[in-house]
Amino acid sequence: MPTILIDADGCPVVDLTVRIGRAHGMPVKILCDTAHRIEREGAETLVFDKGVDSVDFALVNRVQPGDIVITQDYGLACICLARRARVLNQNGLEYTTQNIDGLLARRHENKKLLRAGKHPKGPAKRTREQDENFAGLLEKIMSKY
Repeated sequence: MPTILIDADGCPVVDLTVRIGRAHGMPVKILCDTAHRIEREGAETLVFDKGVDSVDFALVNRVQPGDIVITQDYGLACICLARRARVLNQNGLEYTTQNIDGLLARRHENKKLLRAGKHPKGPAKRTREQDENFAGLLEKIMSKY
C-alpha cells in the first residue's frame, strides 16, 4: 500500500490529508523541521533539523513508486515525479511530467523578477473551493488503491 507523504512546511491541508488518508486506511507521514513541528492523530510525524531543504531531502529519501506526495515545492515535485510518485499541491493540482516544466520555468521567471527588485503578486487568501478541489483529487486518486 502506498504512503501519503506531506511536506508540512507551509502546507494548509495537513488536517484534510490526514483525515482522508485515515478514511482509506492509508499510512500518512508528516515531514517537518524543528521550527514547524506538526503532529496529528492518525499520522506519523518525522522531524528533521532546521536547514535549507532538510525536509525535502528527507522526503526524497523516503518516497517510493506509487506514494502520494503533498507539496507546494515545484523542485521537490519534479524529483518525486522522477521517482514515480503521484504529487499534488494544496489547491488540487496534480503535478505531472506534462506540466512540471512549465511550472519550473514560471518559478525561474519569478525569481528573476525578484532579483531585479520587482515583486510579483503573492497568493490570494485560501478558499473553500481550493480545499474542495484538493479533497476531490485526493479522494479520486486514493479510490484507485
